[in-house]
Amino acid sequence: MPSSQIQWFPGHMAKTRRIIGECLPTVDIVIELRDARIPESSGNPELVKLASGKPVLTVFSKSDLADPAMNAKWADYFEKKGRKSLFIDSISGKNMNKVGDAVREVLADKIKKYESRGMSSRNLKAMVVGIPNVGKSSFINRLAGSKKAKVENRPGVTLAKQWVMTNQGLELLDMPGVLWPKFDDVSVGENLAITKAIKDEILDCERIAFALVSRLRTIYPKLLSDRYGLGSPDTYAELEDWEVLELIGKKRGFLVSGGEINLERAAATVLQEYRLGKLGRITLETPNEHSRIRS
Repeated sequence: MPSSQIQWFPGHMAKTRRIIGECLPTVDIVIELRDARIPESSGNPELVKLASGKPVLTVFSKSDLADPAMNAKWADYFEKKGRKSLFIDSISGKNMNKVGDAVREVLADKIKKYESRGMSSRNLKAMVVGIPNVGKSSFINRLAGSKKAKVENRPGVTLAKQWVMTNQGLELLDMPGVLWPKFDDVSVGENLAITKAIKDEILDCERIAFALVSRLRTIYPKLLSDRYGLGSPDTYAELEDWEVLELIGKKRGFLVSGGEINLERAAATVLQEYRLGKLGRITLETPNEHSRIRS
C-alpha cells in the first residue's frame, strides 16, 4: 500500500495578492477567517504578510465542529500572543453578534481618531480573507442578514472581490479564498485536504483518509472506535492506517465482487462523516512552540 504523502496544487495566489494590495488602503481592519478544526494549518502565512500594518481580527469558523476544550486552549494561546480572536459558527449563529464589538475593540484607537474628526457615524470597513472553504461567504451572509455572497460547500466559489453592508456598522470586502504556493510541513497539506480546503477532485481520496485515520486513532481513538464499532483501540494497534480503513469498510459492509473491501467507498465515508461532525467534535491541531502564528 502506498504512503499517505499527498500531492496538492495551490490557488491563484498572485492574483489575490494583487487584489489585496490594491484594496488594503481602503479598509480599517483585516478579518482573517480560520477553520477551528485546524487553527494553525488554516492560517495562510502569505495573507498575514500582505496585511502587514493593518489591525487583524482572527475569527475561527466552524467552531461547533471543533473540540470545545481545544477551542478554549487556542483562544488562550492567541490571547497570550496579543492577538484578538473570536470563535463563531456561521450556521448556528453562535457568537456572530460579537463580531462588531470585537472589531471595535481592535480599532479602539482609530475610532477615537474618527470621533475627534466628527466622523463617529462612519461605517468601519473590513477586508475578509481566508483559505478556500473556510466559510467566508456564510460568515458574510450571516452578518448581512441576507444571501449576498455566493455559498457552496466546495472551495473556490468566491472568485472576485465584493463589498457587503452589515447591520453591525461594518462594510465587508470579500476576497477570493486562496492557498499558498508551498507547504513546508506535509501535515499542513493533509489537514487542508481533510477539511476540504483543497478540492477532492485533484487528490487521492484514500490517501487523505489514511492521514485522517492516523490522526483520529492517535488523538481521538474512542470517537473513531465508537463510530465504526472497532472495539478497543488496542485490538487494532498493530494495524497500518490503511488496514484500519479496510476494517472500517468491512464493518460497514463495503464489499465488491470477490469479497474485496471497497477502500475508496470507506475512505469517502470516513472523510464525509468527519466533515459533517458525525464522529464528534474534533480538532486536529494543538497550540505548540512551532506554531506559525505571529503576534
